[in-house]
Amino acid sequence: MLLLDNDCVARLLTMRDCIDAQARAFAGLPAGASIGRPRFDTYVPTARDDGYYRFGSVDGATDGILAVRLKSDVMVWPRDQDGGAGQRGSHRAGSEQKYCIEPGTYCGLVMLFSTENGAPLAIINDGHLQHMRVGGAAGLGTRLLAREDAHTIGMIGSGGMAETFLDALCCVREIRRVRVYSRREENRRRFARAMADRLQIDIEAVDSARDAVRGADIVATCTDSMSPVLDAAWLEPGMHVVALTPREFDASVAQRFDVAIAQGRERLPLDESERFSQRISGSPNAFVGGSTDERRRLPVSRGERVDTSGWPIYTDVITGRTPGRTSAEQITFYYTVGNWGVQFAAVGGHVYREAVRQGVGMRLPREWFIQNIRN
Repeated sequence: MLLLDNDCVARLLTMRDCIDAQARAFAGLPAGASIGRPRFDTYVPTARDDGYYRFGSVDGATDGILAVRLKSDVMVWPRDQDGGAGQRGSHRAGSEQKYCIEPGTYCGLVMLFSTENGAPLAIINDGHLQHMRVGGAAGLGTRLLAREDAHTIGMIGSGGMAETFLDALCCVREIRRVRVYSRREENRRRFARAMADRLQIDIEAVDSARDAVRGADIVATCTDSMSPVLDAAWLEPGMHVVALTPREFDASVAQRFDVAIAQGRERLPLDESERFSQRISGSPNAFVGGSTDERRRLPVSRGERVDTSGWPIYTDVITGRTPGRTSAEQITFYYTVGNWGVQFAAVGGHVYREAVRQGVGMRLPREWFIQNIRN
């Protein structure tokens, strides 16, 4: 049994291997060689009147390994203070924070099990793995749909996810120039300097999202915004668009896509009950505790989220059931939601096998995790 921290994962996992591991796992989905359960979140009220505790889990299996990803967060949605007499105030657009124990610390774990004999194999900190998994998904979709001669990127966002997005896009296309925008000037300038040094390409920090997108071959949105960051009028023929979250685009943007492919299906076809919801912003499937008054803290989607249920998915394209890009003029879009459990199994499995091969990680006694009482 191995314990692997974020530094171990960073040593063992390259972006190209991350993309290729996901591609192999997704190829196994149609025949059932890979399988995943959609993400479920459980919300429990806390003492804060602007937040909730959220526990999230997702699992999937591929190539002899099952992964369970677990997250324990306090979610905070600061409120405006001008809600008027008798009102609690409204959520500020673009504002969501989370932490475990205290701001700046987080708890996310990926646990791996053998599907051959059930043995526990590893516990992995999910921070670096999560960033690489999501960036790898963006690269996988871009490899599938972007023009072969795509050389420029317009990026909105400059955080850790933006870094792995850019790493992945550079793995699948010959990128020569990037323009990046984020709300804080110092952040976008820091990103431009650091990533230009790392990737040895021209990266320019610009003063507006419009300037970042104008003339780009690939448009990538990598933000924590709770409202759209793209304008439909900005999209140009031949662009490929990839987004981190569904909150970053709206129906007017989606209507401009000539080809829109979802990574997979994450929402379940269930009727909503009082305690089950598919309308909590940021959670595809949620069980919600608390009183009626406490549940008003939660940021609820109010129909603005684009309905992707009818979109073809990645495996439809690779099996020939639906076409991908068929002309250089089409605007294509890859929706990086779905198959999350399979991704964790694929990428986590690769990290585990490399750790065993290279002798990396802290060994824990397996007997700590095995018992002789049947349950």
